[in-house]
Amino acid sequence: MKTSEEGLRFIMQQEGCVLHPYEDVVGNLTIGVGHLIVEGEEFPDRITEAEALDLLAKDVARFEEAVNSHNLDLSQAQFDALVDFSFNCGEGALAKLLSHGLDAVPNQLPLWNKAGGRVIGALVRRRAAEVEMWNS
Repeated sequence: MKTSEEGLRFIMQQEGCVLHPYEDVVGNLTIGVGHLIVEGEEFPDRITEAEALDLLAKDVARFEEAVNSHNLDLSQAQFDALVDFSFNCGEGALAKLLSHGLDAVPNQLPLWNKAGGRVIGALVRRRAAEVEMWNS
């Protein structure tokens, strides 16, 4: 499966777009639409919106692959919710979330509301929106 246009808009709405490197809420260096800058990856002081969208496409493809690797029978909305969740929390978190079974996903998503050991309001809202997406 592939992320829908609605799913991409959701990720962009949740992440925002910052065209220069910045530290996220837990101090990870980030750029564009939530692209985590990994060690050895270099960026100029500023990127264009087109470059940010290219990074987003590559990142989303990675998380689509992660969701698809679980061979689940999902609706488009459920797929989009899991891609957003894994985009935000990573492949390991996705595996942990899914270890409880598909029926548990709506109850498990809200538990992933912390960053740096503390509850983050934006994550509470994001998880609630993912549950709403999942159930639509």
